[in-house]
Amino acid sequence: MPQKIVCTNRKAHHLYEIEETLEAGIQLLGCEVKSLREGRANLNDSFARVVDGEVYLYNFHISPYPHSLEAKNLDPTRTRKLLLHKREIKRLAGKLQIKGYTLIPLKVYFNERGLAKVELALAKGKKVFDRREDIKRRELDRELHRKYKGKIK
Repeated sequence: MPQKIVCTNRKAHHLYEIEETLEAGIQLLGCEVKSLREGRANLNDSFARVVDGEVYLYNFHISPYPHSLEAKNLDPTRTRKLLLHKREIKRLAGKLQIKGYTLIPLKVYFNERGLAKVELALAKGKKVFDRREDIKRRELDRELHRKYKGKIK
């Protein structure tokens, strides 16, 4: 069974320059897992931080599971702990000290074993002119591909 992607952060590649990615587990309650399996989650505006040697995910919205009583009392954007090895956390904390770097989630998915995972990216924010350059380059590539579509073999 391949991984089942629940949600992705589509704006991440546009707003950030991704340097490296890593996989982290996420600490969830039962009703949150059920809601995730239904695909009721949103990664927009979410980010991660290292606090006291632990990594937390902020602003990750999981809609309440409609058939659960405990889900009605939960905040859908509560802070959730991410599960990483100590050495990974220390390495990330060292890299996050460098100006401009941040931790952003790229996607949330269930792996082959059925566990909820978050793909985190160590990223640096793009400036407006960097984004414009990317758009120009993409347009040129698209144009060249269209122009020479049938001629290159």
